[in-house]
Amino acid sequence: MLIDTHCHLNSEELINDIDSHLKEAENVGVGIFIVIGWDKESSFKAVELANKYKNIYASVGFHPSDINGVGESDFEEVMNLLNEKKVIALGEIGLDYYWEKDLAQREKQKEWFKKQILVANAYNKPIIIHNREAFEDCLEILKENNPIASGVMHCYSGSVEFLQEVLKTGVLIGLDGPVTYKNAKTPKEVAKIVPLNKLLIETDCPYLTPHPFRGTLNSPKYLRLIAEEIANLREVDISIVENATTENAIKLFKL
Repeated sequence: MLIDTHCHLNSEELINDIDSHLKEAENVGVGIFIVIGWDKESSFKAVELANKYKNIYASVGFHPSDINGVGESDFEEVMNLLNEKKVIALGEIGLDYYWEKDLAQREKQKEWFKKQILVANAYNKPIIIHNREAFEDCLEILKENNPIASGVMHCYSGSVEFLQEVLKTGVLIGLDGPVTYKNAKTPKEVAKIVPLNKLLIETDCPYLTPHPFRGTLNSPKYLRLIAEEIANLREVDISIVENATTENAIKLFKL
Protein backbone atom coordinates (compact mmCIF):
# COMPACT_ATOMS: atom_id res chain seq x y z
CA MET A 1 0.00 0.00 0.00
CA LEU A 2 1.07 3.54 -0.79
CA ILE A 3 0.16 6.62 1.26
CA ASP A 4 -0.26 10.02 -0.38
CA THR A 5 0.97 12.19 2.47
CA HIS A 6 0.12 15.50 0.83
CA CYS A 7 -2.86 15.99 -1.46
CA HIS A 8 -5.46 18.68 -1.94
CA LEU A 9 -8.61 16.69 -2.57
CA ASN A 10 -10.29 19.66 -0.89
CA SER A 11 -9.38 21.88 -3.85
CA GLU A 12 -12.06 23.01 -6.26
CA GLU A 13 -10.22 21.21 -9.08
CA LEU A 14 -10.66 17.79 -7.44
CA ILE A 15 -13.43 17.80 -4.87
CA ASN A 16 -16.37 17.50 -7.27
CA ASP A 17 -14.95 14.22 -8.61
CA ILE A 18 -13.43 12.98 -5.39
CA ASP A 19 -15.02 9.52 -5.52
CA SER A 20 -13.53 8.81 -8.94
CA HIS A 21 -10.12 10.15 -7.88
CA LEU A 22 -10.15 7.92 -4.82
CA LYS A 23 -11.24 4.89 -6.81
CA GLU A 24 -8.57 5.37 -9.47
CA ALA A 25 -5.90 5.77 -6.80
CA GLU A 26 -7.06 2.74 -4.85
CA ASN A 27 -6.91 0.69 -8.06
CA VAL A 28 -3.13 1.30 -8.25
CA GLY A 29 -2.50 0.63 -4.58
CA VAL A 30 -2.88 4.01 -2.90
CA GLY A 31 -4.69 3.22 0.32
CA ILE A 32 -4.50 6.32 2.52
CA PHE A 33 -4.80 10.01 1.68
CA ILE A 34 -3.75 12.95 3.85
CA VAL A 35 -5.69 16.02 2.75
CA ILE A 36 -3.98 19.30 3.52
CA GLY A 37 -5.58 22.59 4.50
CA TRP A 38 -4.01 25.93 3.60
CA ASP A 39 -6.55 28.39 5.07
CA LYS A 40 -9.71 28.35 7.15
CA GLU A 41 -12.10 27.13 4.46
CA SER A 42 -9.80 24.43 3.11
CA SER A 43 -8.94 23.23 6.61
CA PHE A 44 -12.61 22.75 7.50
CA LYS A 45 -13.15 21.02 4.17
CA ALA A 46 -10.23 18.67 4.84
CA VAL A 47 -11.79 17.68 8.18
CA GLU A 48 -15.17 17.20 6.54
CA LEU A 49 -13.62 14.81 4.00
CA ALA A 50 -11.71 12.95 6.70
CA ASN A 51 -14.91 12.42 8.67
CA LYS A 52 -16.71 11.21 5.55
CA TYR A 53 -14.10 8.80 4.16
CA LYS A 54 -12.45 6.07 6.21
CA ASN A 55 -9.11 6.28 4.39
CA ILE A 56 -8.75 10.09 4.45
CA TYR A 57 -6.99 12.01 7.21
CA ALA A 58 -6.68 15.78 7.54
CA SER A 59 -4.06 18.39 8.30
CA VAL A 60 -5.06 21.98 9.07
CA GLY A 61 -3.29 25.31 9.15
CA PHE A 62 -2.41 28.55 7.38
CA HIS A 63 -0.09 28.56 4.36
CA PRO A 64 2.37 31.49 4.41
CA SER A 65 0.68 33.00 1.35
CA ASP A 66 -2.73 32.92 3.07
CA ILE A 67 -2.10 34.69 6.38
CA ASN A 68 -3.19 38.21 5.44
CA GLY A 69 -6.57 39.18 6.81
CA VAL A 70 -6.81 36.23 9.18
CA GLY A 71 -8.35 37.29 12.48
CA GLU A 72 -7.66 35.80 15.88
CA SER A 73 -11.04 34.07 15.91
CA ASP A 74 -10.28 32.47 12.53
CA PHE A 75 -6.93 31.28 13.85
CA GLU A 76 -8.50 29.81 16.99
CA GLU A 77 -11.23 28.06 15.00
CA VAL A 78 -8.68 26.31 12.79
CA MET A 79 -6.36 25.44 15.65
CA ASN A 80 -9.30 23.95 17.56
CA LEU A 81 -9.68 21.46 14.71
CA LEU A 82 -6.57 19.77 16.08
CA ASN A 83 -8.90 18.24 18.66
CA GLU A 84 -10.65 16.28 15.91
CA LYS A 85 -9.74 12.58 15.94
CA LYS A 86 -8.73 12.41 12.27
CA VAL A 87 -6.67 15.62 12.22
CA ILE A 88 -3.17 14.20 12.35
CA ALA A 89 -0.93 17.22 11.64
CA LEU A 90 -0.66 21.00 11.48
CA GLY A 91 0.08 22.41 8.05
CA GLU A 92 0.83 23.33 5.57
CA ILE A 93 2.76 26.10 7.28
CA GLY A 94 6.11 27.73 6.64
CA LEU A 95 7.71 30.34 4.42
CA ASP A 96 7.30 31.32 0.77
CA TYR A 97 9.73 33.94 -0.52
CA TYR A 98 9.07 33.07 -4.15
CA TRP A 99 5.72 34.84 -4.09
CA GLU A 100 6.47 37.31 -1.32
CA LYS A 101 9.23 39.88 -1.90
CA ASP A 102 8.20 42.47 0.71
CA LEU A 103 10.51 42.22 3.73
CA ALA A 104 7.82 43.20 6.23
CA GLN A 105 5.53 40.48 4.90
CA ARG A 106 8.34 37.96 5.10
CA GLU A 107 8.76 38.84 8.77
CA LYS A 108 5.04 38.28 9.21
CA GLN A 109 5.37 34.87 7.59
CA LYS A 110 8.11 33.99 10.05
CA GLU A 111 5.96 34.99 13.01
CA TRP A 112 3.05 32.89 11.76
CA PHE A 113 5.36 29.94 11.19
CA LYS A 114 6.67 30.13 14.76
CA LYS A 115 3.17 30.67 16.14
CA GLN A 116 1.84 27.55 14.47
CA ILE A 117 4.81 25.41 15.51
CA LEU A 118 4.04 26.36 19.12
CA VAL A 119 0.45 25.19 18.70
CA ALA A 120 1.59 21.95 17.07
CA ASN A 121 3.89 21.34 20.02
CA ALA A 122 1.08 22.01 22.47
CA TYR A 123 -1.04 19.38 20.71
CA ASN A 124 1.93 17.05 20.10
CA LYS A 125 1.21 17.03 16.36
CA PRO A 126 3.77 16.90 13.54
CA ILE A 127 4.02 19.84 11.15
CA ILE A 128 3.87 19.93 7.36
CA ILE A 129 6.31 22.54 6.12
CA HIS A 130 5.97 24.61 2.97
CA ASN A 131 9.37 26.10 2.17
CA ARG A 132 10.02 27.91 -1.09
CA GLU A 133 13.20 29.93 -1.60
CA ALA A 134 13.50 30.53 2.16
CA PHE A 135 15.76 27.70 3.27
CA GLU A 136 18.07 29.59 5.60
CA ASP A 137 15.26 31.32 7.49
CA CYS A 138 13.21 28.13 7.58
CA LEU A 139 16.12 26.15 8.99
CA GLU A 140 16.84 28.79 11.61
CA ILE A 141 13.22 28.76 12.78
CA LEU A 142 13.18 24.96 12.99
CA LYS A 143 16.36 24.98 15.05
CA GLU A 144 15.03 27.62 17.45
CA ASN A 145 11.47 26.24 17.58
CA ASN A 146 11.95 22.51 17.49
CA PRO A 147 8.82 20.64 16.36
CA ILE A 148 8.62 18.06 19.14
CA ALA A 149 6.46 15.64 17.15
CA SER A 150 8.67 16.08 14.07
CA GLY A 151 7.22 16.84 10.66
CA VAL A 152 7.97 16.80 6.96
CA MET A 153 9.63 19.24 4.60
CA HIS A 154 6.93 19.03 1.96
CA CYS A 155 8.00 18.96 -1.69
CA TYR A 156 11.68 19.31 -0.86
CA SER A 157 13.33 21.54 -3.46
CA GLY A 158 16.66 22.31 -1.82
CA SER A 159 20.16 21.18 -2.63
CA VAL A 160 21.83 17.91 -1.72
CA GLU A 161 24.09 19.84 0.66
CA PHE A 162 21.19 21.54 2.42
CA LEU A 163 19.46 18.18 2.80
CA GLN A 164 21.89 17.18 5.53
CA GLU A 165 21.08 20.33 7.53
CA VAL A 166 17.35 19.72 7.22
CA LEU A 167 17.71 16.12 8.37
CA LYS A 168 19.53 17.30 11.49
CA THR A 169 16.32 19.04 12.61
CA GLY A 170 14.60 15.64 12.71
CA VAL A 171 11.99 16.30 10.03
CA LEU A 172 11.36 13.97 7.12
CA ILE A 173 11.67 14.73 3.42
CA GLY A 174 8.68 14.71 1.06
CA LEU A 175 9.27 14.10 -2.64
CA ASP A 176 6.71 14.85 -5.35
CA GLY A 177 6.23 14.88 -9.11
CA PRO A 178 9.34 16.96 -9.91
CA VAL A 179 11.52 13.94 -9.10
CA THR A 180 10.16 12.40 -12.32
CA TYR A 181 10.97 15.38 -14.57
CA LYS A 182 13.74 14.67 -17.03
CA ASN A 183 15.60 17.92 -16.36
CA ALA A 184 15.18 17.80 -12.55
CA LYS A 185 18.77 16.94 -11.65
CA THR A 186 18.71 18.02 -7.99
CA PRO A 187 15.50 16.23 -6.92
CA LYS A 188 16.86 13.06 -8.49
CA GLU A 189 20.13 13.38 -6.57
CA VAL A 190 18.18 13.96 -3.36
CA ALA A 191 16.05 10.88 -4.06
CA LYS A 192 19.19 8.77 -4.35
CA ILE A 193 20.69 9.74 -1.01
CA VAL A 194 17.90 10.63 1.41
CA PRO A 195 17.75 7.88 4.07
CA LEU A 196 14.81 5.60 3.41
CA ASN A 197 13.62 6.01 6.99
CA LYS A 198 13.36 9.77 6.40
CA LEU A 199 11.40 9.66 3.14
CA LEU A 200 7.74 10.32 2.35
CA ILE A 201 6.05 10.48 -1.04
CA GLU A 202 3.27 12.88 -1.98
CA THR A 203 1.47 14.17 -5.05
CA ASP A 204 0.53 17.71 -3.95
CA CYS A 205 -2.35 17.24 -6.38
CA PRO A 206 -3.82 19.03 -8.27
CA TYR A 207 -0.32 20.50 -8.75
CA LEU A 208 3.06 19.09 -9.85
CA THR A 209 1.79 16.28 -12.05
CA PRO A 210 4.49 13.64 -12.65
CA HIS A 211 6.01 12.81 -16.03
CA PRO A 212 4.67 11.72 -18.50
CA PHE A 213 1.42 13.50 -17.57
CA ARG A 214 3.02 16.83 -16.70
CA GLY A 215 0.77 19.71 -17.73
CA THR A 216 -2.46 17.87 -16.90
CA LEU A 217 -4.46 17.72 -13.69
CA ASN A 218 -2.63 15.83 -10.96
CA SER A 219 -4.37 13.14 -8.92
CA PRO A 220 -3.39 10.66 -6.19
CA LYS A 221 -3.44 7.89 -8.79
CA TYR A 222 -0.06 9.18 -10.00
CA LEU A 223 1.64 8.54 -6.65
CA ARG A 224 2.94 5.20 -7.90
CA LEU A 225 4.86 6.99 -10.69
CA ILE A 226 6.77 8.90 -8.02
CA ALA A 227 7.54 5.73 -6.07
CA GLU A 228 8.66 3.98 -9.25
CA GLU A 229 11.03 6.78 -10.20
CA ILE A 230 12.61 6.87 -6.74
CA ALA A 231 13.04 3.09 -6.85
CA ASN A 232 14.68 3.33 -10.28
CA LEU A 233 17.03 6.07 -9.09
CA ARG A 234 18.02 4.05 -6.02
CA GLU A 235 18.23 0.85 -8.09
CA VAL A 236 15.91 -1.09 -5.81
CA ASP A 237 12.57 -2.81 -6.24
CA ILE A 238 9.57 -0.52 -5.85
CA SER A 239 8.43 -2.61 -2.88
CA ILE A 240 11.41 -1.26 -0.91
CA VAL A 241 10.27 2.33 -1.45
CA GLU A 242 6.62 1.45 -0.93
CA ASN A 243 7.19 -0.35 2.36
CA ALA A 244 9.57 2.28 3.76
CA THR A 245 7.49 5.32 2.91
CA THR A 246 4.29 3.71 4.16
CA GLU A 247 5.95 2.73 7.44
CA ASN A 248 7.36 6.25 7.81
CA ALA A 249 3.97 7.86 7.25
CA ILE A 250 2.24 5.55 9.71
CA LYS A 251 4.87 6.30 12.34
CA LEU A 252 5.03 10.08 11.81
CA PHE A 253 1.29 10.69 11.64
CA LYS A 254 0.31 7.92 14.09
CA LEU A 255 -2.13 6.43 11.60
